[in-house]
Amino acid sequence: MTAKSLMFMGTGSDVGKSLLVAGLCRALANRGHAVAPFKPQNMSNNAAVTADGGEIGRAQALQARACRREPVTAMNPVLLKPEHESGAQVIVRGQRIGSMPARDYWRRRGELLPEVVAAHAELAERADYILVEGAGSASEVNLRRGDIANFGFARAITAPVVLIGDIQRGGVIASLVGTLAVIDPDDAALIAATLVNKFQGDPALFEDGRSFIAERTGLPCLGPVPWFGAAAKLPAEDVLALEAVEARGQGPFSIVVPRLPRISNFDDLDPLRLEPGVSLEIVTPGNPLPPADLIIIPGSKATRADLAALRHEGWDVDILAHHRQGGRVLGICGGYQMLGRTIADPDGIEGPPGTSPGLGMLAVDTVLAPKKQLRLEAATATLTGQPLAGYHMHMGVSEGPDTARPFAHIAGVPEGATSADGRVTGTYLHGLFAADGFRHGFIGAAATGSTLAYETEIDTTLDALAAHLERHLDLDALLALAL
Repeated sequence: MTAKSLMFMGTGSDVGKSLLVAGLCRALANRGHAVAPFKPQNMSNNAAVTADGGEIGRAQALQARACRREPVTAMNPVLLKPEHESGAQVIVRGQRIGSMPARDYWRRRGELLPEVVAAHAELAERADYILVEGAGSASEVNLRRGDIANFGFARAITAPVVLIGDIQRGGVIASLVGTLAVIDPDDAALIAATLVNKFQGDPALFEDGRSFIAERTGLPCLGPVPWFGAAAKLPAEDVLALEAVEARGQGPFSIVVPRLPRISNFDDLDPLRLEPGVSLEIVTPGNPLPPADLIIIPGSKATRADLAALRHEGWDVDILAHHRQGGRVLGICGGYQMLGRTIADPDGIEGPPGTSPGLGMLAVDTVLAPKKQLRLEAATATLTGQPLAGYHMHMGVSEGPDTARPFAHIAGVPEGATSADGRVTGTYLHGLFAADGFRHGFIGAAATGSTLAYETEIDTTLDALAAHLERHLDLDALLALAL
């Protein structure tokens, strides 16, 4: 079996590439095709652990689910996880190879092209179609040399490209026509069609615009694809999704989350924001943490730096006051580390070597270590006795007296920590709230009568997205473009 490939690039970031690929993956799977997602290079702090023991971008994990297949590292062979303003952790085939300043990575990234092409070839042996997602903007000609994410990869395998524009941003005609005008002619020759995404209103009103794009580019203009509002139910990869909606729900159980500068794995919150009994608020810098039933300190890609930022905002004072007044606090991964007494980074893994005092709400001390722990886990929650599934993705070890009161047990081994008063908890387990029984037990009375079956909701939404694309795109014509 040798797959045909079709690549989807955007005129800019956040034009809907990830969602379109996920929907098309499910549509093709529903038609009986063996299909796989692929993203040569991704940049995101929202990652997922794969079946083969590595990590990939969250969007590719969702796309794999849409294909009804297990996520594997070949689906996203290069993942960049920003740690600070000018550098990132570099993940190749699911494993961390180190951290690099942006300048060094951009100079050396071309060396990874053979690895990327090999990963694609590996998937092609077990699929009818591979749907490839580009990164950022296809028109960033200043980044073209050494590129492995967009046309550099497309040229390497001669992949036809569908160029996507977002009509919500305005200027979609200029962005589509202009992209073909500024890129290298040999790159432009790979573009097989354009596509207008996120349309709202009467599609007939855009018919002249569609004809103009087709005339000026000499390519078919697909769509427009109408806005798909239910996309908000699906896990998001880009942190921009957090900034689009600061609060969700009007339920009686209030949860507040400080928006850390380097927040990671924020999809941990997704099941909570869909719960009808929950009100979830992401608090942005410059605002105090309001009163709540629960404060969740989320994961972080640079724990000590984000702890310093949390203190700079005065959120440490808010969290401590919340606890004194009887409130509950949950720290997940980096948030767990922040709740402890100290965080030591002797090897400078996340920044300059040193030790930072934690919030002191849990009697644990953390030492960061070079080896990243990446494991899918099945656990039992200590508080509720409910089973939950999640994953570990961290580079630290936390030890201390409060680990004698664990958050959960994994194969009989205690995990996490709880304070003596039972109101402060820390865990390294990501994905914990996807388990309906545990989630309902954790939020207590607010879940009474809840019918949310989270995993079922995700699959139902993917099927609805696939049906949406079947209605508004000629999928047979789209598939005919693949080579």
